Amino acid sequence: MRAQEITFLKLVQGEKQFQVPLYQRTYSWERPQLEQLWDDVSELVEQHVDGDRPAAHFLGSVVLAPGHLQAGGVQRWLVVDGQQRLTTLMLAFTALRDHYQAAGAAKAADRVHRQVLVNEFHEDLDHYRLLPTQADRDAYTACVGSSPKAGGAGNIGTAYRFFLGALAQGAEEHGAEWVTAAETVLKDLLSIVEITAEHGDNVYRIFESINNTGVGLSQSDLLRNYVFSLLPKRGDRVYRELWLPMQQDLGPRNLELLVWLDLVVRGHNKAKQSEIYREQQKRLDAFKNDEEALQQEIALLAERGGRLLRILEPARESSGALRGALERLGAWGGQTHYPLALHLLDLVDAGRATADEAAQALGYVESYLVRRMICQVPTNNLNRIFMDAPRELEADRSPAEAVRRLLSGRRRRWPSDEDLREAVRTKPFYWSGRSAQRFQVLRRLEESHAASEPVDFEKAPLTIEHVLPQRPPQAWFDLLAEETEDGQSPKELHDLLVHTLGNLTLSGDNSKLSNHPFERKQQLLDSSALRMNQEIAAAERWGKAEILARADRLAERAIGLWPAPVGSMKTAGDEWPGWADLRAALVAMPSGTWTSYGDIGELIGLHAIGVGNHLATKAGVIGAYRVLNSDGRVSPGFRWLDGDRAETPQELLEQEGVPFDAAGRAHRSCRLTAPELATLLGRDLPADRLHDLLPDVENAAAEKSFRTQLAENQAGAVNDSVLAALRFWQQQGGHFDYGRAEETSCFPVLDTVGTSSQSHRLWPLALYPVTGTAEVAFQWLKDRSPFDDSEVRRELLRRLNEIDGIELAEAKLELRPSFPLQVFADHPEEVCAVLEWFIHTAALELAQRA
Repeated sequence: MRAQEITFLKLVQGEKQFQVPLYQRTYSWERPQLEQLWDDVSELVEQHVDGDRPAAHFLGSVVLAPGHLQAGGVQRWLVVDGQQRLTTLMLAFTALRDHYQAAGAAKAADRVHRQVLVNEFHEDLDHYRLLPTQADRDAYTACVGSSPKAGGAGNIGTAYRFFLGALAQGAEEHGAEWVTAAETVLKDLLSIVEITAEHGDNVYRIFESINNTGVGLSQSDLLRNYVFSLLPKRGDRVYRELWLPMQQDLGPRNLELLVWLDLVVRGHNKAKQSEIYREQQKRLDAFKNDEEALQQEIALLAERGGRLLRILEPARESSGALRGALERLGAWGGQTHYPLALHLLDLVDAGRATADEAAQALGYVESYLVRRMICQVPTNNLNRIFMDAPRELEADRSPAEAVRRLLSGRRRRWPSDEDLREAVRTKPFYWSGRSAQRFQVLRRLEESHAASEPVDFEKAPLTIEHVLPQRPPQAWFDLLAEETEDGQSPKELHDLLVHTLGNLTLSGDNSKLSNHPFERKQQLLDSSALRMNQEIAAAERWGKAEILARADRLAERAIGLWPAPVGSMKTAGDEWPGWADLRAALVAMPSGTWTSYGDIGELIGLHAIGVGNHLATKAGVIGAYRVLNSDGRVSPGFRWLDGDRAETPQELLEQEGVPFDAAGRAHRSCRLTAPELATLLGRDLPADRLHDLLPDVENAAAEKSFRTQLAENQAGAVNDSVLAALRFWQQQGGHFDYGRAEETSCFPVLDTVGTSSQSHRLWPLALYPVTGTAEVAFQWLKDRSPFDDSEVRRELLRRLNEIDGIELAEAKLELRPSFPLQVFADHPEEVCAVLEWFIHTAALELAQRA
């Protein structure tokens, strides 16, 4: 086998085709991998734009084997390993071409198309430089071929849409030259090792050996082996007294984290966790012939390991103020703050800062993270900001002042008091951040009351409760009808208010509160030990005015808890953050889908009219034609703002596969609601899933609650048919779990390996007795074999759609589309047949695994 390091452009140029063999898995990169790659690309782009000459970024290797060559045909190469990287970059170039095309840069678009994507003088499948597996082929060729179905559901379409949005954001923030620099980086500054086999080599055996090589050494293992190769005399003592205790205290994973953080805090702010061995090796090369100095370096690393333990386990910290700051950041979750926190502990232990100063500095970090979460500022670049922080802090200022000034920089996006007040009133907080972070914000707001007998949050089983219910009965809508304006419906007003912070509280009585009228909720909230609940109970009614008034009070408490950045004023000309969310949502929509002005408004916290006005005046918004009126009609005022186009929005959507009726209304099955848009954006929406379910000891009570809600809310025939289908499931070897929300959902569960391990549990549906819907669990199934194969999920969708009354859009293969429980009553045998197929398909997978 031969190996050479080349750029991506040199790898793909020429009359050639890369074919992914059928035995390889389908394209599997998802948003986290795409974001990591794009962060690396963006860093190189910024350096290039600033006039620096950045070093090439190593992407890894691609293993190729020569394929069959026909006379006059292209040279075929089988992609033995590296198809994920290769496919990802081809999709990035496809998005780059289409960005250029949309921006009117036809020559640049043509250049990318010819240089990278296609074999210009060949037709049919030979036309494509990359030919993925058959399962991915249609989705990939739709993107490269500029088909109306480009960017559909599935990982291929998701990656294409991700890069389209990333390029649009780069152009919006930095101008067209940024995109040109991105092209240079993608072509010339991404380094790949091309490894080629010879004719006659057993390609499958090569693939097998690459992907079944056992457990490899970790980065810290490699570093340990290298360090002790340099300590022939002192090695035993250094290992016994320094390295082994550090390794035992931290464990393998945290030891590797320490080795990376050590580099970052030392100023290697671009160090990647996958490359820490090489970076540390370069640093320690200076001590090759000095065992005493190397021992001192290991001692310093061990001291820093003790500081990392104080971050991981704040109870180890002796200072009360600093311990509290570390505890709050630990409860917030994630490792983003670790580099800066470790640097601050270094300063404290070195006597260059007091514990109180470090605590104040970490308080600014907490404020920065919390305010961004409440205001729904995207989290991209957060890691980079905190990795850069240790070397960028002003050394001549106190740590707290230096941290505050650093995070207050304009590009750091620390929301002002004005931003915070607006977000608390308008943003759907229930969709912000992660579940633990939402709980933490409400907990801190409650604790700010400083009650004489505070609630013990460690013992109280509290969850987030909506005062205005998520699915209210008509009486609530009648109340809201008194406060609507500008032609707004009570439902639209409800959707704008229901998930805002002003309507949310903490309660241990969610099932009791449920969808009851406010008068009943008042009684329960008034008896609560939480001060925030007692305040809500003191209101005479609960509508728009009360929710917004409470939002204003909570915003002032938040401002007191989480201080503002330096110069906390909105800068004239700054774009409202909601417009970036709007653009991101439209780019994230798969082909074959539409949404409404109200859905977008609910997502970004704005009246539907405001959404419509923005789209009517802002040119260059990708996918603006996908936004329709709530009934699925194209707005009469719609106009193309990017030149004259012959097609109407309806015609474009029909080409993508969206059906329209004779009245010009798009089919509702293809509509993406606000929660579905938020899911596509990667937000952690509260939703019943297996790890949120009740313990087994409570399942009996939950089952009773589900059956009661089903009987009270559904007609007798529906109630009986649903229960009959559940008995059928049980007879096939399945069982049930139940959700913990106010509406008790039921999950028909299958343990495919005879264990309760979540990773091996499958459930096709979630049944909701109050709303009367069955939710198809595509979003969870896509991560579980055998339904991680999109073709298997597509078969489940096809079988369900054969039943009258079920119309699920293929574009929702990664979401949770629903159909009415009435179908169970109308077609009980067909529903059971699908359940039986589901169990049989899972059983086949289990048999093959065995």
